[in-house]
Amino acid sequence: MMDTVTQISDWAVAILLVLGAMFFLVAAVGVIKLPDALTRMHAATKAGTLGAGLMLLAASFAAADIGVSVRAGAIFLFLLVTAPIGAHVIGRTVWNRQGARRLMTKELTEE
Repeated sequence: MMDTVTQISDWAVAILLVLGAMFFLVAAVGVIKLPDALTRMHAATKAGTLGAGLMLLAASFAAADIGVSVRAGAIFLFLLVTAPIGAHVIGRTVWNRQGARRLMTKELTEE
């Protein structure tokens, strides 16, 4: 019975790690392929945070220790709090440098 539980846990860890790696890959491809800074920032923060969360969940399952699970949960909460703040700062900087100019030139050419 215990062997079956271990196998299921190992499979769950493997699936979570693969899913986390896939989200990291999507984030990396988004940063490389998307056209402007705001969409690249969106890809990096959303997919990167989800990929990190899945990998932290896999680590807490693999360790099967309450201390590791608490630390992984704290790291994930820290990511959930700081990723949107960092994305907002980056987006605000891009808007102040590029977005206002593009908007003004678009409005001027439409008149």
